[in-house]
Amino acid sequence: MDDFGFMLMTKYIKTPHLNLAYEEAGDRRGKPIVLVHGWPDDVRCWDKITPELAGSGYRVLAPYLRGCTPTTIHSAGTMRSGAIAALGQDLADFIDGLELRDVLVVGYDWGARAGYVVGALFSERVCGLLAMAAGYATSKPVGEMSYDLAKAYWYEWLVATKQGREAMDKDRRRLCRYLWQTWSPGWTFDDAEFEATAASWENGDWAPISIHAYLQRWGEAAGAPEHEELEKKLLENPPVRVPTIMLQGADDADNFPETSEDKEQYFASSYQRVVLPGVGHFIPREAPHAVLTAIRQLLSDAAASDVRRS
Repeated sequence: MDDFGFMLMTKYIKTPHLNLAYEEAGDRRGKPIVLVHGWPDDVRCWDKITPELAGSGYRVLAPYLRGCTPTTIHSAGTMRSGAIAALGQDLADFIDGLELRDVLVVGYDWGARAGYVVGALFSERVCGLLAMAAGYATSKPVGEMSYDLAKAYWYEWLVATKQGREAMDKDRRRLCRYLWQTWSPGWTFDDAEFEATAASWENGDWAPISIHAYLQRWGEAAGAPEHEELEKKLLENPPVRVPTIMLQGADDADNFPETSEDKEQYFASSYQRVVLPGVGHFIPREAPHAVLTAIRQLLSDAAASDVRRS
């Protein structure tokens, strides 16, 4: 039982590579909503979102991304990949393994990137996507981005050095606290909120997965062999085939607003981008009402579409 008076249960499902932990709340017969957290974060980012959805009769499921306790990887020989393909495949495996249908996917940061993969290449089970704090099709050469943005990605370049990788591993709490403080300059959080999430990073997989995510993103490391075909498809920026709303914090000091501009051509269904004034990177924590409004809009649109088809 959580502070809001409803049952929040931690469950597990075995996917091809993970023993994937997730929290579930609400009515198991209700429409499924899958909440996918970002980095560096965990499912606690949804604590202001889940009660409203569960109380409205939806089935709310929030998986812990690979690298976050209590999710584990089956085999010691499996690459600790943090590639977008790995995150997207994990989400597709989660939805498939639970035999979910007509799912609304809600993701931010890494969760948004996973959501784009599913919305583009595994869309048959998805009715809509709410993506936050990360635009689609953002990979481009450094020479095509502003140096202000390159500076904002300093932590991604840092892991190309031995000392940077050691910082990600040995100094992860101090590093991530600094990212929380600087990515959302107008947001304040207390020690209890930070520590409730930081505990999930204390395992042997979090650092290598985090490091690999950025080495692979900038071409300094290969992806995992099991994701090779998916990686090839993602290089083509396949269109997202489900109705999508994208929420962008106007004050996001990590993924600047410029990174999510002018993406309409990548969406084969409806697409709306909403910029939130005074909001930084951690949108579910900073602006839960805006998140709930967007979720309700997508659910309403999906219901109207179902009526038209019938």
